[in-house]
Amino acid sequence: MADGETMVKAKFQAMTEGTKEDWQAIGVAGTPFNRALPDRLLRALRELGEDVGGFAVNRLEHSLQTATRAHRDGRDEEYVVCALMHDIGDLMGPANHAEVGAVILKPYVSEANHWMVDKHGIFQGYYFFHHLGLDRDMREQYRGHPHFEYTAQFCHLYDQNSFEPDYDTMPLEAFEPMLRRVVAHPKQSIYRRAE
Repeated sequence: MADGETMVKAKFQAMTEGTKEDWQAIGVAGTPFNRALPDRLLRALRELGEDVGGFAVNRLEHSLQTATRAHRDGRDEEYVVCALMHDIGDLMGPANHAEVGAVILKPYVSEANHWMVDKHGIFQGYYFFHHLGLDRDMREQYRGHPHFEYTAQFCHLYDQNSFEPDYDTMPLEAFEPMLRRVVAHPKQSIYRRAE
């Protein structure tokens, strides 16, 4: 807002009192917040750099390595952004990080990429669950799903091996334009009218 401008606000105190004009005002006022989503996601990714969690690299470095490997392997931009964001849920949902990350990405990505992010935690378990007394084959419950191999491949090629302290990782700034493009407009949302 420029100096002296007043933001038009909704007048209702309960949604049952709302008018079309109120909702139009909310839509206009909310636009800058919605457009700032990439900035919030980038801040969240940087926060991942504040925790190592016992791994050989911090969580941001792991995410960057995962995205770097996918990018260097020629994966498309949406896939690379999913690789970058796959562990973003660790910040607010460490007990279900994969699902949290998938919910954030769902409006912006394909069904296959959403499923991959959503299930990668279970699929990743193949590499370590047995060390924790858990079933390393937990992913087998999804055998036959159209995205099973897609997700298993993501974990094998890019995720499980991205803990190298000396890896030539691309910086977050290299992925920023991709992230901004992928989350610029939702492909699906309950708030978007069907075309």
